[in-house]
Amino acid sequence: MRLHRLRDTARPPIALTLEGKPVEALRGDTLLTALLAAGAGPLRQSEFGDGARSGFCLMGACQDCWVAVEGLGRVRACATLAEDGMAVRRG
Repeated sequence: MRLHRLRDTARPPIALTLEGKPVEALRGDTLLTALLAAGAGPLRQSEFGDGARSGFCLMGACQDCWVAVEGLGRVRACATLAEDGMAVRRG
């Protein structure tokens, strides 16, 4: 499912990459918002074997949105602000 922005669309754009592919986001987006709005699809496979995951709680309590960010290591995409130039890999 692709998300569509309904508001706050006038914020300045920023650029990051997901596994080397360009992703456009808006300043103030979390990584999860940026990646899902760009149609990134699942971010990782569940360690419990129940399928693909892309975020569940949206507040940093679950384990479903882990990604790896160059220079930061493993972070929760829902609780990490996207920054211009970030290089992200699926967790």
